[in-house]
Amino acid sequence: MIEAPGRFLTLEGGEGSGKSTQARLLGDMLRARGIDVVQTREPGGSPGAEEVRKALLSGAVQPLGADVEALLFAAARADHVDETILPALKTGRWVICDRFIDSTKVYQGAVGKVDARLLRALEEVAASRARPDLTLILDLPPEIGLERAAVRGKGAVADRFEREGGDFHRAVREAFLDLARQDPARCVVIDANGEAEAVAERIKTAVLARLAAALPASGTP
Repeated sequence: MIEAPGRFLTLEGGEGSGKSTQARLLGDMLRARGIDVVQTREPGGSPGAEEVRKALLSGAVQPLGADVEALLFAAARADHVDETILPALKTGRWVICDRFIDSTKVYQGAVGKVDARLLRALEEVAASRARPDLTLILDLPPEIGLERAAVRGKGAVADRFEREGGDFHRAVREAFLDLARQDPARCVVIDANGEAEAVAERIKTAVLARLAAALPASGTP
């Protein structure tokens, strides 16, 4: 956990689990309580990292293997941390990030079989100064998530990870749940099934329970 006035929240989960929507709704909830919020995403979140995002999600890097993907994710993350996350936290702002280190652990590590020692080294270089205070893992059966992703895309070409098969996405879900079991102090599993507003209430309950002491006094329910 970073030694800074702000708080760092991450949202994780499989494709179509609603991370972007819930990140926005969580940001709205925190702003209503008087908190200055920065919302960002991975890969991306800074000009340099956004350029890397294009290559990663297009699938152009996939033929080079999971090790190279992991290296590029780490390079994008290092820029993102330096340019966006740390400056915000150091000024007392709260950062909400759609995906962070756990996605690399799952997609490139548990599923892509990249050596854990390499991933730990890359994480140390790219993210050791910005550890999440709370990680919300949005859990959803992959079949439902992929249906949501298809509707969201409205005919657009699926990204590199959405194009993977059912076995891949089931393995992703199990890997995220395993991470939550390994680190219950940081991770909370959120049932992401149902309407967005209902999921947002579950997230609100988890955030208020875990970070109540860091929240300013407010009459907002």
